[in-house]
Amino acid sequence: MSTSADPDRHPPEPGGSLPAPSPPQGDDPFAVPFWRQRGWRFAAGFLAAALVLSLLSLATREDTPPLLETASAPGPLTRAASDTSGRPAGCATDDDDRATPAAPPPDVHWRTIGGTRVPVSKTAGPTQSSGPVLWCFARTPMGAVLAAHVIPAQMTSAGWRAVARDQVVAGFGRDLFVSQRDSLSDARLKTHKNGSYAGFVLADYSPEAATVDELIRSPEGPYYSTSVRLEWSGGDWKIKPANDGGLHTELSSESGTDGFVLWKV
Repeated sequence: MSTSADPDRHPPEPGGSLPAPSPPQGDDPFAVPFWRQRGWRFAAGFLAAALVLSLLSLATREDTPPLLETASAPGPLTRAASDTSGRPAGCATDDDDRATPAAPPPDVHWRTIGGTRVPVSKTAGPTQSSGPVLWCFARTPMGAVLAAHVIPAQMTSAGWRAVARDQVVAGFGRDLFVSQRDSLSDARLKTHKNGSYAGFVLADYSPEAATVDELIRSPEGPYYSTSVRLEWSGGDWKIKPANDGGLHTELSSESGTDGFVLWKV
C-alpha cells in the first residue's frame, strides 16, 4: 500500500516559519466531515488530533512550540527504570513470541477510549494504567501493533498531555505535535463521527523499532490505511512522530481488506 506522507523529511529551521497549510474548502475548515476535507480524506475522528493539525494555521507563528510543562508529575515512562530489565516498576510481559502476527491474539478484547474502540490484550498490552496513560506493551510484534492502535486514540482525551509526555518519543516532532494539538478544541474533536479499526499489517519490526499499517473503516463505509511508526524507548513502545508533528501518515484510500489481518469485529 502506498502512503503520501514523508516522515523523514527535514524539519523547518528553528525560528523559521512552517510551510503554509492547504487552504480549506469554504469559510470553516471543519464544516464538513474530516474524511471529505481537501487533501486528507479522513476516516476516523480519533485520528484528527494528528492529521487535522496540519490544517491549523501555524504558518505565521514564530514562537518555540510549547513543551509539556503543564503535564502532571513524571509518569511511569519518564521515571528511571526499576531494574536491569529496563522496564518501569510494575511492568512485566512475556516477550518470547516474535512471530509476525497472522491473526489477532486469542485474548484480545475491546475498550472504548474517547469514543473509539481499541483492541487490548492481557498478554500483549497495555497491562498497566496510570491516570490517562495506558501502558506496558509486550516487546513483541503484537505488542507494537497494539501500541500503534491504543496510543493515538488517547490523544482526544482530556489527559492527552500526559500521554504525549510518556508515550511519544521526545524531540522536535513531539514539540510540534503538542503545539498543534494545543490549538485544537477538545469539544470540536468530539463533534465528529469516529471510524473503526478494521485490520493491520506489521510492515516492519525489530526489538528497537516497528512500523504498523492500520486499516480503518470510515463511518460511511470506505476503507483507508495509515502507517504508525514506533520506537522502543524508556522501557515501552512509543509513537515516533514525523518532523511535521504527525503521529501517523496521511490516510490512503483502500479498495478493500485484502492484505490486512482483520480484527473480526
